[in-house]
This record gives sequence, C-alpha cells and structure tokens, in this order.
Amino acid sequence: MFRPKTNESGRSAPQHEEGAMARFDRIREITPRLEGQGLAVGVVMSRFNQDICEGLLSACMDRLQQLGVSPTDITLATVPGALEIPLVLQRMAGSGQFDALVALGAVIRGETYHFELVANEQGSGITRVALDSGIPIANGVLTTESDDQAIARMQVKGRECAEAAVEMANLLKDLA
Repeated sequence: MFRPKTNESGRSAPQHEEGAMARFDRIREITPRLEGQGLAVGVVMSRFNQDICEGLLSACMDRLQQLGVSPTDITLATVPGALEIPLVLQRMAGSGQFDALVALGAVIRGETYHFELVANEQGSGITRVALDSGIPIANGVLTTESDDQAIARMQVKGRECAEAAVEMANLLKDLA
C-alpha cells in the first residue's frame, strides 16, 4: 500500500509545487508546467455571440503570451458558430503543426431546444477530436443561461483555457 510522504512531525507533506517534495516515495510525479516557450497553439473561435467570444479571445491571447507563447506561434481561425468548431479543430489537429488547441465560443440558452443540441454536440465533437488526435484541446465554449452569465465568465474562462492548453501540451511532451 502506498502512503503519502510525511514530514518529521508525521503530518502529510505539503502540496507539490515547483521544487517541493514529491507526494510519494519511489513514484515518478510529473510536475504541472505553465511554460509556453516554443509551443504552437491553434485557437478556433465562434463568431456567434461575437462580443462574448472576443472577450474570451482577448483573455486567452493575453494569458498565452504571459506564459511565454510567442504571438508568431499562435494561429487563430474563426467559424460561424459553435457547431463548426470541431471540424476546424480536427483539421488543425491533423496538420501536425500544433502542440495544443483552444476552442472558444458562447452558447446562450434561448427559448427552444436548439441550446441543448448545440451545447451537447459541440462539446462531444471537441472531446472526440482531442481523443482521436491526441492533441490537447482546452474547451472554452461557454454554455450559459444568459448574456450576463457569459459576460461574467468570459475573462476567467479565456485565461483558464490558455493555462490548460499550455499545461496539457507540456504534460503530453513529458509523457512521450
């Protein structure tokens, strides 16, 4: 049975951080890395609900560059709506040019069943592309009840997608 490492007082070791002690003895632990230097990132953004999508994009691009991804290593493609995102992600993933991809969009509930269809199908498509291609995809397609909810989440979600894309690209490289 594996037991977490403990410090001299018998308490569990602190959470793993850069340079901190590993959680377990004799187990290889891969440290999350948010270092974007040298990574190529593709971004696909829906133009439907464009103001919200532009907010997602702005936050994502700012964070990618803060993490060290060069603007020349970022490719942006736009599509009419969320249902078109998976196809372009599939083409990007198959190109061999990208270490990670990001999907950005906003699906906001209306008065019809169309919301559920779009929300479910774009999510399934994005997941399928990631699993089929082995390229990490950060899914930043918001699915909200209102414009206000989407506006409140767009900056945080855009940044989180940049971080997820960089972290996952590094993790998959470390596992290679």
